Amino acid sequence: MSTKENKAMGKSEATQLKRQEKDTFDTPTDLSRDAVVEISSGLRQLLADVFALYIKTKNFHWHMSGSHFRDYHLLLDEQATQIFAMTDDIAERARKIGGTTVHSISDIAQHQRLKDNNAEFVSPKDMLAELCADNQQLTRSLRSTHEVCEQHNDVATASLIEVWIDESERRTWFLSEIVRDL
Repeated sequence: MSTKENKAMGKSEATQLKRQEKDTFDTPTDLSRDAVVEISSGLRQLLADVFALYIKTKNFHWHMSGSHFRDYHLLLDEQATQIFAMTDDIAERARKIGGTTVHSISDIAQHQRLKDNNAEFVSPKDMLAELCADNQQLTRSLRSTHEVCEQHNDVATASLIEVWIDESERRTWFLSEIVRDL
């Protein structure tokens, strides 16, 4: 490795350490600093995805059309309410352990893994299929963060995540059953 590469690597490590220090607070917890950084980072990404899924669900709720309008409109409103209810718990869990969370819409956009849908028109079947896939992706992300929590013996965060997994699996189930018959 050249001296230039060593300096670049050293700067990268220093930048990462400063970011870890910035992403944690001196909140009393028995979790290690590394655990707080890893768990709160996972929670930050989850929160960004949950906000993205909430907005998409409301978008499709508002723009629903067709012969099953009322049923789908009400279903998506119910699901959006459930999704939004997760946001405060996710953010406050990150803060309870000494981490930080998202600060703005641009921060959400930077951390979200779920794709937005800005199409002018989306058919009801495509709306429901896309939400089904997004809920499946959220379930996978929840499981991944759960594994990180287990590695650090953070049972409180893991137990919250278990409830959210059940909820996202239920949303996926409902949506997949509807899409199957369209």
